[in-house]
Amino acid sequence: MTIQELQDRVDEWINTVGVRYFSPLTNMAILTEEVGEVARIMARRYGEQSEKPSDAEKDLGDELADVIWVVACLANQTGINLTDAIERNFEKKTHRDATRHRSNPKLT
Repeated sequence: MTIQELQDRVDEWINTVGVRYFSPLTNMAILTEEVGEVARIMARRYGEQSEKPSDAEKDLGDELADVIWVVACLANQTGINLTDAIERNFEKKTHRDATRHRSNPKLT
């Protein structure tokens, strides 16, 4: 699936199954909640925090997909073409960080 196909499928789902988009501010709050769920899994499964029995059932892939879903919603609501935005972001990072990471002693 391309990024544009993702945006289109999310929009179709919202307008058929989901009735309508939540407001952008509500979606921002939902995004924060979903990122928190990813953080909880990461801290417990890959960090130093102990995992509770109920955490073992959590699916990191599903939580990451929830984050991407809400990002697509926000992009659709605000008229952002994520494909174009990501291409511009790659160009920015490539230009800005051309030597930055290679010369970082923390990464070698």
